[in-house]
This record gives sequence, C-alpha cells and structure tokens, in this order.
Amino acid sequence: EWRIDSCCLGYPLSIFFIIINEFCERFSYYGMRAVLVLYFKYFLQWDDNLSTAIYHTFVALCYLTPILGALVADSWLGKFKTIVSLSIVYTIGQAIMSVSSINDLTDHNRDGFPDNVSVHIALSMIGLILIALGTGGIKPCVSAFGGDQFEDHQEKQRTRFFSIFYLSINAGSLLSTIITPILRAQECGIHSKQRCYPLAFGVPAALMAVALVVFIVGSRMYKKVQPQGNIMIKVSKCIGFAIKNRFRHRSKEFPKREHWLDWASEKYDKRLIAQTKMVLKVLFLYIPLPMFWALFDQQGSRWTLQATTMDGNFTVNPILIIIMVPVVDALVYPLIKKCKINFTPLRKITVGMFLASLAFVAAALVQVQIDKTLPVFPAAGQSQIKIINLGTNDATVQFEPKLQSVDVMSMKSVSNRRWGIHTDSLSLFLMCNFNFQCVGDTLNVTYSEDIPPNTVHMAWQIPQYFILTCAEVVFSVTGLEFSYSQAPSNMKAVLQAGWLLTVAVGNIIVLIVAGASKLSEQWAEYVLFAALLLAVCIIFAVMAYFYTYTDVNEIEAQLDEEEKKQGKKDQDDYEKQSEAVSQM
Repeated sequence: EWRIDSCCLGYPLSIFFIIINEFCERFSYYGMRAVLVLYFKYFLQWDDNLSTAIYHTFVALCYLTPILGALVADSWLGKFKTIVSLSIVYTIGQAIMSVSSINDLTDHNRDGFPDNVSVHIALSMIGLILIALGTGGIKPCVSAFGGDQFEDHQEKQRTRFFSIFYLSINAGSLLSTIITPILRAQECGIHSKQRCYPLAFGVPAALMAVALVVFIVGSRMYKKVQPQGNIMIKVSKCIGFAIKNRFRHRSKEFPKREHWLDWASEKYDKRLIAQTKMVLKVLFLYIPLPMFWALFDQQGSRWTLQATTMDGNFTVNPILIIIMVPVVDALVYPLIKKCKINFTPLRKITVGMFLASLAFVAAALVQVQIDKTLPVFPAAGQSQIKIINLGTNDATVQFEPKLQSVDVMSMKSVSNRRWGIHTDSLSLFLMCNFNFQCVGDTLNVTYSEDIPPNTVHMAWQIPQYFILTCAEVVFSVTGLEFSYSQAPSNMKAVLQAGWLLTVAVGNIIVLIVAGASKLSEQWAEYVLFAALLLAVCIIFAVMAYFYTYTDVNEIEAQLDEEEKKQGKKDQDDYEKQSEAVSQM
C-alpha cells in the first residue's frame, strides 16, 4: 500500500489527524459519561444504588476491553484496522445511546413519560456495551499508532507528540464535562418537553463520527506497522511454563533455583525471563492500587448523585485538573526538593492514596450537612395520598389527629414541578405521616410547596474535589511514570494493560463494597471507603519501603553484553568445528 510521506514543522503530517481524532474521541467518551448516572436516575427512574452499580460496571468494562484491543491489534488486524473497526462499533454505540434517551420513542399516550421503559433500558445497555468495546479496544492502539509515525532519528518530536497527545485528552475531557451537562439542561421533545438527553448523548455521538472520519481521511499518510505478535501472550506463556515446570520438579531431589521464573529457562531465553521478572516486580506493587480507583471513579456516580441533592450548578473537577498539574510540577515538587525531602515515586503514590481517603472524609462531612436538610418521606405504615379530579365544588382535606385543613380549588392552570404536577394530568401527590380523612369534593390545593428547596450549596463540594484532584495528580501521573521507568522498553504495553486493569478492578470493588455493606446512610459509606483506602495505603507504604528500584538500562546493557559474548563464543565454536571438518 502506497503512502504520502508529508511533514509539517518537522513532524509527520499524519500525527495531526491522530491528535484531532483523540480530542474528538475523549470529548465523546467523557461527555457521555458526565450525564450517564443522571440519565439512569431521572430518565430510566433507577434508584441511586442501581444507577451506581450499572455506572461502575460500565466503567470497569471500558478498562477491561483494552487487553482485547491490544491482542487484536498486535496479533491479527494491526493498529490501523483495529482503530477503524472498533471506532465504527463505538460510533454505533453512541448513536444507540442517543436514540435510547428519546422520550417520544415509546410515549404513545403523550403524558411525558415513556410507556415502555424496557425498550429504553435494552437500547441503552446495547449502546453501553458497544461503547465499552469501542473506547476500550482503541485505547492501547491510538497512542502507540501515533508513536509508530516517527522515524528513529525523531525521538525529540516523538516525546513532544506524546505531550500534545495527552493535552488533547485533557482538552476533550474538560470541554465535554462542561458542555454536555449544559446540553442536558435544555428542554426538547415532540409531544412534551423534557431534559434533553438525546442532545447530551447526540453531540458526543456526532463527535465520535467526526473522530472516525478524520482518522480515515489521514489513511494514506500513515506509517502502518504490520502485526508483530503480542508481547503479553509471550509473557503469559513464559509464566505459565515456569509454573508448570516448577510443579513437575517439586520433588526435593531437584535443586532449587534463584527465582521461580528461572524454571522457564528450558524453553525461553534469558532476556525474556529477566524482562518478565522486572515486569512482575512492578505488577506486584499494583495489587493495592485498585482501591484508589474505587474511590476516584465515584466522582461520576456517588458524588454526582450527592450534587443532585444540593443547591447550585457548576463543574469544577476538570478545571482543577488543568490548574493543578502545572502547579504541582512547577511549584510543589521543587519546593519539596528544596526542603531536602526525598519524595520518591512510591512515596508520591502513597500520598495520593492518603489524599483520596481524606477527600472521602470531606465528602462524608458534606453529606451529614445535606442529610439535615432533606425531607422525611413516608416510611412503612405511613401514608401517601393521591387526589385526582375529585369534582367541581370547594372542599376540605382534614388530617388527624391534629385535623389540619388544606383548602382546595381549581387546578387547571397549576404546573408546579416541586409537586410533580403536569398541566394536562390534573393529578397531585400529597405525602403525610399521619392518618387522614377527606371531606367533600375537591379540585385543587392552594398550598404549593411540599418540599423546601435544597439549601446546602454545591460549592461545599469544592474541598473534596480539590483534595481528590491533588491525589490524582500525585498518584496517576507518578504511577505511569514509575511503571515506565521500571519496565523494559518492549514491555511497556504489558504494564499499560496492568495499569488499566487496576482501574477496572477498582470499579468492581465499588460494586462489591456498596452491595455488601448494606449501609443505610450515605455518609457512612463514604467513611467506609475512606477507611478501606487508608488501610490499603498503609499496606502499600510497607510494600514500597521494601521495594528496590531497578536500573532497567543497566540490566538490559548486561543482557546485551552477555548475548554478545555468547554470540562470539558460538561463532568461535562454529569456526573451530568448520576447521576440524575441513582438515578431515
């Protein structure tokens, strides 16, 4: 296949298509995710626990599928075809999500509510599965495909490309998490006006279609590396053989080996075994990390639901991220260095975990204040009254034991959202915690506010978001940097897959803990998660204390030297053999 070899400012022209593609894809993903839990709660009418459970299941799936994407790209289709194929799946998924949120799709009686919620649920679940497959599948391919566009002498440009690439991710995330909630707040619909979820999901779907088109337009400019086989498969086979071989030779008559992976030496070369040892050393440190993500990803579920019980409307997290990354790099770290504190990568990760735990304590304190302002709804054995079109004459509703009276009159023009009344429904719900008696006919109630407005402002969430953003900066950025510094050059993909897997496991932990705890108070659940992460943080600190940093370059240089010596020895042996044969 022929390729257009074009450059712009010393960079391959192809990378600009890749950067635009990544910006649009991240806008699409984070935009959809920003309103997802609200869609579950207010459109599908799910309770907070089910909304949270499905949200975290979806996020976990998004971080499990990258392994599948890497396997397909490296072993079968190649990166380009994998990105195109899964982007089509992704775009279809986003379009289905948008369709699933169209209220008029099943609102045949035009009362403003879907007549068949099951259809909307089925469509949204299909859409989310396709999105998870798409976004996860292309995740490990796009950045690596961008790196493939550079020649060996363009190392400086390649490094800058990755900086611009991650900037495009943050820019897409920032804009979408601000714009999408604004789109949702609009009212749209054919027969009745509702929150505009079709627009909130439709714009991300359109951006994903743009991402796909832009990526395909650059097709002739791309340098497409053929599939080389997946290093993860080789590593897995090496580990599997070592375990199997060790089990076969478990008898005491066989001498012990320095490391259990050395039992793979009968089949695999010394370099692969040494590299696998380095990777496993880092992966072992990954074991406690999912607990951090269990708390971090609740920003999109529990914290979003917390905000729905508060007063105000603003977006803070993505703005804080943009501000905090340069502040921490340019001010905080140099200041710590000046104080002669050895702030190693593992210590930074430990501090990140502690800060995330602290953020959930802050969230719990805010929740306690919110709970004081929430109305008390009828419990078991208490009453909920529905009064519908009772007649045309004035009437009185009397409540016992205090016989409190409410005058009622015509309600044709009433449209009070706090009551949940629609002008065409002529219906009204009253909630009380005492017995009642209705006298005469009624039409409508003059008293218009059953639940006072939320009084705890959303600004009180800023401290918890600020602390969690600081935690993200020192944990996430440092974690990836540490992982890359401790792994051989050809094993970066294995560690990236391992890192993404910790995010998936973290979201599964949310499902397990939230499901098993059975805590009735939300503040108590926040405290539980904070305590669990604090315990894990202490365990990680102990593991980090005993960890010895590896100089990967030095080890690989030693392996190169040994291979060179072995090659020279093999060459000498071959020449001696050839000489002996010629003398015969």
